[in-house]
Amino acid sequence: MTSARISTAVLLLLALCGCKVGPNYKRPPLTVPGEYRGVAPDASTQQPTGEQFAEMKWPAVYQDEVLQGLIKEALANNYDMRIAATRILQANASLGITRANQFPTLNGSAAVTNERSAIYPGAPTFDTLGLQLNYIVDFWGQYRRATESARATLLATQFGQSIVQTTLISSVASDYFLLRQYDGQLVYSRDTVAADHEILKLNTIKFKGGESAITDVYQAQTLVEQAEAEVISLQQAIEQTENNISILLGRNPGPIARGLNLVDQPHLPEVPAGLPSALLQRRPDVRRAEENLVAANANVGVAKAAFFPQISLTGAFGAQSTAITSFLQGPATFWSVGGQVVQPIFQGGRIRSGYRLAWAQRDEAELSYKQTVQQAFGDVSNSLVGYNQSRLYRMKIEEQTKTYKQMADLATVRFKGGVTSFLEVQYYEQQYFLSALSLAQAWYTELQNYVQLYQALGGGWQQ
Repeated sequence: MTSARISTAVLLLLALCGCKVGPNYKRPPLTVPGEYRGVAPDASTQQPTGEQFAEMKWPAVYQDEVLQGLIKEALANNYDMRIAATRILQANASLGITRANQFPTLNGSAAVTNERSAIYPGAPTFDTLGLQLNYIVDFWGQYRRATESARATLLATQFGQSIVQTTLISSVASDYFLLRQYDGQLVYSRDTVAADHEILKLNTIKFKGGESAITDVYQAQTLVEQAEAEVISLQQAIEQTENNISILLGRNPGPIARGLNLVDQPHLPEVPAGLPSALLQRRPDVRRAEENLVAANANVGVAKAAFFPQISLTGAFGAQSTAITSFLQGPATFWSVGGQVVQPIFQGGRIRSGYRLAWAQRDEAELSYKQTVQQAFGDVSNSLVGYNQSRLYRMKIEEQTKTYKQMADLATVRFKGGVTSFLEVQYYEQQYFLSALSLAQAWYTELQNYVQLYQALGGGWQQ
């Protein structure tokens, strides 16, 4: 008994003093630029002192109250968000299962044995109750490394949900702005149809009165047909965009409420992007990639522990009696304590191959992490360039549209005064119509780049 107690004490001491084999995680070195490419020239010389764009809550970025309501509904009902939530539950349960391997298992047993023989016809019936303890000592840290990996996987899954959230917010906002673009273009196209019908009516009267040629009527008719065709195309685009938004909201396809017009949407003229080094903590995809690296790094320790002996402890306590009322009395009780060490000797290369596999997966995870970081810097730079240049482009299209409007009005006056033909009116009316449609699209492109920049900087999930 004394020897067994000493052996047990030694094994327990080993469990407490055990180590964790395998590499401890350390963030790999990264090449981080000093500033983003694409920052506006006047903003690159000084660091903004106000709140960074990525730190703003999404209701402050998207101030249209109708759009805010749509985003809230999407966050509550979108199926991708709900699926991501179930993945977190799965990862959390997996962590609990893995962590349980670090603790002893205790099992209870009960048995009834009825023995009869020709030699001893009066043999009694024995009732047995017992408890059995099994414990694999985590001396090499195999289970602790596995728990470390499972915990990192849980965090990666949580950041995965954040990726879904930022993507969902951006998708709802972008589709909503696209819908408002189509709305604006549809209003203008319908107004153009009405105006062109008046021009067609006027030219028809002038032709019947002998004041103009039939070509003027045909030219006016082409203006009407062009605007009517655009109305049909826009109605199709509006319904399809509404359907897309409905799916994002977790609804069946249907109409979508409207708020501010596209040109009235509040947005910052210059965006404080902040320092590139902060992107490593802001972007959820970067955080997820790093947690995947942490998990792969811990799995190297799990694989390495397989080379070493496995130490296990067992214990049993119970009682045996011919009657239930006499349990735990007198010499009927029994107990035992034992230990075992198992050392792998020949596994056909399985353990070594598993170790090499773990290292290869760890190296892949590190490369994926570095690639994700580099891609994040590229996303921000592209979005900064896109937003700054799309604003300048939209301003130029505004100027162009005003010029075509003036030319179309002047051509109409000249035509009514008999100075020029209707062909000149037709040309400038067409150019003004196309430019006005392009202006609505330019407004959408600017806001779309605004949405993409907010997402690229990692905004929209911190709350």
